[in-house]
Amino acid sequence: MSKIFLEDIKIYAYHGVLPEENIIGTYYILNAELHTDLWKASESDDLNDTISYADINDIIHNEMKVKSKLLEHVAGRIISKLHEDFPQVSYIKLKITKTAPPMQGEMKGASIELEKNFQSQ
Repeated sequence: MSKIFLEDIKIYAYHGVLPEENIIGTYYILNAELHTDLWKASESDDLNDTISYADINDIIHNEMKVKSKLLEHVAGRIISKLHEDFPQVSYIKLKITKTAPPMQGEMKGASIELEKNFQSQ
């Protein structure tokens, strides 16, 4: 199985349960892993035989613009849209990290990771 990775995508967005999170916003770091067959592209050197990581990135950025209370909801939307646009993808894993969660103490961030296997459907 072949994989496409987008690593440490940094996006400023407005997600959270607290009202101020939807006003102030913060940076989020996203990591995506998609499984698909890349062998045809490895032989043809043709963009039409693969999935453009620029297109994946656009979907992630567009979905991050839609405010949500929960990162799980954001991740679910991103995964659903990716699979809708690229049905040849058999598995998607997405990690979203909120870099400045409104909690006590210092931390690099708070994260959720959602993954879905589309082969069993």
